[in-house]
Amino acid sequence: MKVGAVYPQTELKGDPQAVHDIGLAIEKMGYSHLLVFDHVVGASHDREPKLWGPYTERDPFHDPFVMFGYLAGLTKRIELVTGVLILPQRQTVLVAQQAADVDLLSHERLRLGVGTGWNYVEYDALGQDFHTRGARLDEQIGFLRRLWSEDVMSFEGRFDRIDKGNILPRPKRAVPIWVGGFTEPAFRRGGRMGDGYIFAGDIDHATEGLARVRHHVKDSGRSEDGFGKELIMLRAKTPQEVADTLKRWHDLGGTHATVNSMGKGLTTAEAHIDFLAEVRHHLDTAQTTPMVV
Repeated sequence: MKVGAVYPQTELKGDPQAVHDIGLAIEKMGYSHLLVFDHVVGASHDREPKLWGPYTERDPFHDPFVMFGYLAGLTKRIELVTGVLILPQRQTVLVAQQAADVDLLSHERLRLGVGTGWNYVEYDALGQDFHTRGARLDEQIGFLRRLWSEDVMSFEGRFDRIDKGNILPRPKRAVPIWVGGFTEPAFRRGGRMGDGYIFAGDIDHATEGLARVRHHVKDSGRSEDGFGKELIMLRAKTPQEVADTLKRWHDLGGTHATVNSMGKGLTTAEAHIDFLAEVRHHLDTAQTTPMVV
């Protein structure tokens, strides 16, 4: 099972040195990937209707594509993962070009996790419709794949269109698109359209979601062979809890897992690196779950 780490950007105050230090440390420690959360706009929760998500106007986020462009040149091996990019609030053709560039510059190390998000203020600020985000994401996934593969194309969808146009340069491969989310529409989307699925939080809830995704994979006539299943371990607080969660996820058929160092009172890049090093040492010593880098 491939094991990576979350970049803890909301706790590092947008420090550019932290991107440098953690990116290199993750690779040196032998983790397989670095996963980055995504938000463009922070918003105060003092409003109606209420926002239910965990972030406010005080939480900093780096743009994933800009950050990955930097890390593509800084690192050699680790996979660069969006977990997840809020795709429906973005222009699809622009995302296709940005993702293509990151994949080319990193020598095919991008994995594009996508989802719908929860912050309607963010959608409003970016000029997109929050209420149609699920339908738009469904359309965008197929549109991205065509933009990455066709010399010249025409497309007329509900949300996007292009008339005998293209992006260039295109990636040398189909960039993997994994779906994330916590709802039945997201599970259905992932099972029917994704190359994999990104779960997050408690493993018991992830187990329930995994069963739903597997149902939709089968119902769509697809094979589960090669379909990725990742868990972002938000609830595992100690190295031992990480090891226990990894074993359970591996036994359930998980292919990827991601260690989270956020929410532990760590205030510096060095402290996050130390925690991830401690986790890695514990896993290497315990040897309860095969790890692949």
